[in-house]
Amino acid sequence: MDLGRLRTLRELSIRKTMAAVSEALYVSPSAISQQLTLLEQEVGAPLIERRGRGVALTAAGQVLVEHAERVFSELETAKADIQRLENLVAGEIRIAAFPSVAAAIMPSAIRNLKRQHPLLNIGFDEMEPEESLSALRTWQTDIAIIDDLNVLAGALDPGIETVPLAEDVFLVMMGREHPLAEKTDVTLNELRDESWVIDTASSNYTSMITQACQGSGFDPRIVARCKGFEVSVALIREHCGISILPGLRASRDLTDVEVRPLKPEIRRRISLAFRKGQGHSPLIRAVVLACHQRAAELMPSKKS
Repeated sequence: MDLGRLRTLRELSIRKTMAAVSEALYVSPSAISQQLTLLEQEVGAPLIERRGRGVALTAAGQVLVEHAERVFSELETAKADIQRLENLVAGEIRIAAFPSVAAAIMPSAIRNLKRQHPLLNIGFDEMEPEESLSALRTWQTDIAIIDDLNVLAGALDPGIETVPLAEDVFLVMMGREHPLAEKTDVTLNELRDESWVIDTASSNYTSMITQACQGSGFDPRIVARCKGFEVSVALIREHCGISILPGLRASRDLTDVEVRPLKPEIRRRISLAFRKGQGHSPLIRAVVLACHQRAAELMPSKKS
């Protein structure tokens, strides 16, 4: 039975539409339909059925997906066992991480990996957590760095394992001459009359900020919505507004801005995700160790 076709059926069980599977696997919808037709011929039973404008798995399709999950897990375990027998960190591995982690942790981690394991080829992709999990499920990456702000623990695919990386505390960021820069910490209530600069790369981040402010009795007055950290900091530097940003953002050199702890704290948990059965792969273990070492350097008082 063709594994590529099984992966296509598995993706359909997760994404529900041919268009979503096509986008995830980077192939045309007609190619997806053809693969599923060939798979039905292989097993001798209908695996999908039309429902309105969409499709759904038949009972046979659901059973096949359950078996496919076990097959993929066993294959990953076999691959990891072989690598462990060789006890050699060599070959190719791809890592996906969202911007704040990517900038703060990955350059140093990749540098150290290259120095310690010269036979290891490392590929990196900047992706938001949900996108990186999709890439992990479709074998387009091997490790995805995610957080519980964007990916709830209960929403994880059963074929995905995670290990904790770090806890990141959000900080208030403001211009150097801002009156609140004289304080040692800042409460949300003290920000009720401020203009806000929001990084819109993650809608969950925007919702988190809005809900936190509403919990303190006000709606944030958002004057700028930015798609990246560079523009956000430039606006904050010129006193166009303030923001609450992850502590990892402030781990890099920043000029003409001040950061202060927020009281009460808002935290997010960052984790490393990989396919089930790969946890003892020498390649995965090497990347996990390098990321943990860098996280410990940035947050020495916190356990990664």
